Amino acid sequence: MRGLFSLPAFILMMAFVGFTALAHESGLERGEAVFMTAIVWALPSQMVLVSAMQSSAGLLTTFIIVCLASVRLAPMVAALVPEIKTSRTRAVTLFFLSHFVAITAWVFTLQRIKAIPRECRTAYFAGLGLTLTSVNTLIVFFLYGIVSTLPPILAGTLYFLTPIYFLTSLWGSSSSRVIHLALGGGILLTPVFHLMLPDFDILAVGLVAGTGAYAIDLVLRRREVTGE
Repeated sequence: MRGLFSLPAFILMMAFVGFTALAHESGLERGEAVFMTAIVWALPSQMVLVSAMQSSAGLLTTFIIVCLASVRLAPMVAALVPEIKTSRTRAVTLFFLSHFVAITAWVFTLQRIKAIPRECRTAYFAGLGLTLTSVNTLIVFFLYGIVSTLPPILAGTLYFLTPIYFLTSLWGSSSSRVIHLALGGGILLTPVFHLMLPDFDILAVGLVAGTGAYAIDLVLRRREVTGE
């Protein structure tokens, strides 16, 4: 639980202040914003969901976009579970804890897990994940409405922390070239697709930048193997 008093957790909390401002400006009610935080939890997926709702995207389109934004969590869970489970850890416990896997908790845990006795690791992640989720859900609850009274420049700054947090966390936590290529391509292509396909810009950017990054990485790896 002491992980709450760390720079990554502080940035995450400030980012959720920004999300609260976004939720309020988007017309979400307090209960809806709080429910979304507790149930979806992963901030990028919440951002994508709110953006899709703002763009009046259809239910199927919204479903696909949020799924694509959340599929990144599957390999994160697969990487974390072998590090925290023991022979006595129940599957239902791991399924429950998988809900709390998000960038901050995942990176924070993997950076420190080697120094924690294996029999304590499940409890460690549970304490961290539950604390981060509960505190940020309370932030959304108590600050909803208050953020609308903030000076526009301050509210805009806090809101801007959300995409900055997302990009820097993903970039810093990944040592994979394909992730960096996908993020860079996504940043460059977002304005283009926003003008070309305003109703499907997020989905289009994800598909094009992600597929393009995979193809470029595949070509570079083959050249590295052949020495060309």
